[in-house]
Amino acid sequence: MPELPEVEVVRAGLEPAVSGATITGVEVFDDRSLRRHDRSLGEFEALLTGSRLLAAVRRGKFLWFPLAERTGGSDRALVAHLGMSGQVLLRSPGETPEKLLRIRLALEHPVHGELALHFVDQRIFGSMAVDTVLPTGDRRPAGYSGPGLAPGRTLDGERVPAAWEAQIPSQVAHIGRDPLDPAFSAPEFYRSLARTRSGIKRVLLDQQVASGIGNIYADEALYEARVHFDQPAASLSTATARRLLAAVRAILLRALAEGGTSFDAQYVNVNGQSGYFSHSLNAYGQHGRPCPRCGTELVRARFMNRSSHYCPRCQRLR
Repeated sequence: MPELPEVEVVRAGLEPAVSGATITGVEVFDDRSLRRHDRSLGEFEALLTGSRLLAAVRRGKFLWFPLAERTGGSDRALVAHLGMSGQVLLRSPGETPEKLLRIRLALEHPVHGELALHFVDQRIFGSMAVDTVLPTGDRRPAGYSGPGLAPGRTLDGERVPAAWEAQIPSQVAHIGRDPLDPAFSAPEFYRSLARTRSGIKRVLLDQQVASGIGNIYADEALYEARVHFDQPAASLSTATARRLLAAVRAILLRALAEGGTSFDAQYVNVNGQSGYFSHSLNAYGQHGRPCPRCGTELVRARFMNRSSHYCPRCQRLR
């Protein structure tokens, strides 16, 4: 499943093309991709046609596009969840559609002209939906959105968010902030670790504690911090907890710089290109190979309904 770096690569690629664009047409080729759309709000096509997109926003693995109102704010957003194999691709109008195209949006951008947004999904675990938005409790931006169409005003040297920036879709409101979010609270993260006896990897994968971290980057961060995946979270010392959060952030930034992790054609950016962080992995999928630090053979262990990869010498269960 795409994790934070993969979804951020997609968001960043979409940002200049969708900010300020008007949706001139909507085609749904598979209703299964609308499973999360609440039809009591109205029909998906009717709600979007004629709407203007304000930005591309991301929190953790969730992506959304605030929809403009005449007042300049937004009370709804187009939410896209990639699921296991979803792709959001930028295409030229009239371009031959992909075999697994589920939804197509025709856009008119004031600078780039006519564009097409294709939602492609092989396994149909992903979706698109129009959703209502809620205010963030702290009035800070709900997620990362780049420049978007924000006013850029400042108050006492601090930028004042646009109205839509401090709003979050109801489907995303339960998701915690991600470790790269400026509003992410490190002290609250440490308190969450101290409150649970669950294994630390289970906590890292809990999207309400810290969003955007999946199996790949959890394994990589735990390897870098020298922490066993099943180490009880509450047993981590303050220094180890800080080292782990620093490792999580470093791994996510490194993966972002390399365009995310692609093992097959299911994850690509908006232009259909693969990321290459898979060549930089130290632990995930490396079982049977020597540890880059100590030379011990890396192993794979069953973890929930997936696997964990670690070094039995560098990452001892203490």
